[in-house]
Amino acid sequence: METSKPKTKRYIHIIGLVMIVFFVISFITNILNSIIVDVKDSFDLSLTLTGLLPFTFFIAYGIMSIPAGFLSEKYSERTLLSVSFLVMALASLGFALLPQYGVFSITLFVLGCCMAVLQVIINPMLRVAGGEEHFAFNSVLAQLVFGAASFLSPYLYKYLVSKNNTGDVFAETLRGWVPQTLPWASLYIVFAAISLILFFYVFLTKYPKFEKTEEEKAGDTSSYWDLLKNKWTILYFLGIFCYVGTEQGVGNWISQFLNQYHGLDPQTVGANTVSYFWAMLTVGCLLGLLLLKFMDSRKLLILATSITIISLILALTGSEQMALIGFPMVGFFISVMYSIIFSLALNSVKEHHGSLSGILCTGIAGGAVIPFIVGGLGELMSLKSGMFFLIIPLAFILSIGFWAKPLVNNKTISLKKD
Repeated sequence: METSKPKTKRYIHIIGLVMIVFFVISFITNILNSIIVDVKDSFDLSLTLTGLLPFTFFIAYGIMSIPAGFLSEKYSERTLLSVSFLVMALASLGFALLPQYGVFSITLFVLGCCMAVLQVIINPMLRVAGGEEHFAFNSVLAQLVFGAASFLSPYLYKYLVSKNNTGDVFAETLRGWVPQTLPWASLYIVFAAISLILFFYVFLTKYPKFEKTEEEKAGDTSSYWDLLKNKWTILYFLGIFCYVGTEQGVGNWISQFLNQYHGLDPQTVGANTVSYFWAMLTVGCLLGLLLLKFMDSRKLLILATSITIISLILALTGSEQMALIGFPMVGFFISVMYSIIFSLALNSVKEHHGSLSGILCTGIAGGAVIPFIVGGLGELMSLKSGMFFLIIPLAFILSIGFWAKPLVNNKTISLKKD
């Protein structure tokens, strides 16, 4: 008589918590894409100083990703989650009470550090809480939640800065906490409140024991040095660096570009286009998952990157309507890049996958450097010229499809009959 394999216990409340954390990370991270024109005007910034804002946020990811791995080996999930949300609440409230450029820069850096810690913690939590057999499905669900938050955050911004909601008690109360000339700063009161609520929630939540797989462990110092001697590690790190830099380099400057070259209102059309950019990135992610069942990942990367380059050129050089369509199309076609580059990297190295993941995650610092370069070039020449720089990181991503030699290829379904 066969005995059925016992089912892995699932912790629905932990899955729910992880999804909420994914939502909050995305909601706070990508709001900068929508508010950047207002921030520039409010503090009378040059394009270079404006570009420093995403730099301070994403450089924190680069600095904290590996240390966060070591912290996760030493402290419990409850401790790290609680401390992260408490620090986020204090940093957000600090800026809302003292809304100055320098304080905003520090706030963004602190939030970026906290986000790096959260990112390291929640993936192992999701695998254990949902069961390994459901991890792929739950990971896709998390990406959808992440994309939905990026899509929705511009609408909160529009609601808080809109002049049409005079008499709305909630909006007026929030705006009353900040200077009349900085209504967008009231967003950080909302972020402080959300973070404080989550601080209490994660502190009071019961957690199962989270045993990390080899891929999820931080590894020791020697494993990092071994990997850094491997050329594939450096090349794939640059791939992640270029992807995140392109994603943020487009997202951060959409609103400013539409305002500067087509005279479109950043608080309405600009915010909407940023929202569509993230919505299309989410939809593209789903289509990419399907296509990976039928195509070699390298061929899909070449195809997606080629169309991305064409879409970006059309958005930068075409009419107003072409820009409004082209930028969301860029989001649609870059959507598959991150997962493909990451999986090719892991499949190209035999060991130390946990340490490799930490190194690759520091590539998120590309979201700091490349938008800053775009802003700097925009200051020297023009914003359009600066955004053309994004073709360089895209060209590097395109090259990955030609030189990648993974030890294991992604499994595909053949439509041919034997």
